[in-house]
Amino acid sequence: MARATSTLAALTGFLLATGCLQDAPPPDHTTVFTGGAGEWVELSHAFGPSTIYWPTDTAGFQLTELAYGNTDGGYFYASYSFASAEHGGTHLDAPIHFAEGRMTADEIPLSSLITTASVVDVSAAADADADYLLSVGDLTAWEAEHGQLADGTALLVRTGWSSRWEDRTAYLGTDLTGPEAVPELHFPGIGPEAAQWLVDNRAVAAVGIDTPSIDYGQSSDYRSHVILYSANIVGFENLTNLDALPATGAGIVALPMKIVGGSGGPLRVVGWVPG
Repeated sequence: MARATSTLAALTGFLLATGCLQDAPPPDHTTVFTGGAGEWVELSHAFGPSTIYWPTDTAGFQLTELAYGNTDGGYFYASYSFASAEHGGTHLDAPIHFAEGRMTADEIPLSSLITTASVVDVSAAADADADYLLSVGDLTAWEAEHGQLADGTALLVRTGWSSRWEDRTAYLGTDLTGPEAVPELHFPGIGPEAAQWLVDNRAVAAVGIDTPSIDYGQSSDYRSHVILYSANIVGFENLTNLDALPATGAGIVALPMKIVGGSGGPLRVVGWVPG
């Protein structure tokens, strides 16, 4: 797990200098990135030949060599082209992915991508039940211990599923590919009742999970996608290392490829844990 130590103050200075935080509407989460030393945590899986995609996206990630080696000019040169579906590996779900007329990838404000992180850990329940659904009870129990979910936070759901990433069958619940694989998927997700409770009672900016989908594998109607994205809440899927973040007090920087009109895109996301 790649980690680096730096200072929050240095990050704040850079973000402010480049204008990244100047257009963030209230609530202002720049306070997440101020203070003393801390630790960066990698929350993304790398893209490559073994990257896991939805079973119907059979092409996967493709990297094609265009040039590699010494040139006639006496210098080394390497260049590649790549091809990828929007929704594979660690990636962004823009709200338009399941909600007509909602935000596309290029329309998402930075305040939904650079913010505080709240981590709800249901890994024990998910370990006992591959089809486990995050419930309203999980959320209210978390709040009873840690306080109400802050407006504008990114709610990250830790199921522990990222430990299965190197085993595609264990991660998806099936070794099938194509349309016939979809009914055989088994992994945890966010229950529709919990999704509706968040929309009705809280003002989170984003939700993220360490599984292939915010809906559980056996979903056929993708209600949690529809409910959350209809409220312009952003989604992050196939996260990793959520066990390295505390329940509260961390920050998140989730910067996807900015695709005009896109329904999602490859995502590099990191967490910040204050020292």
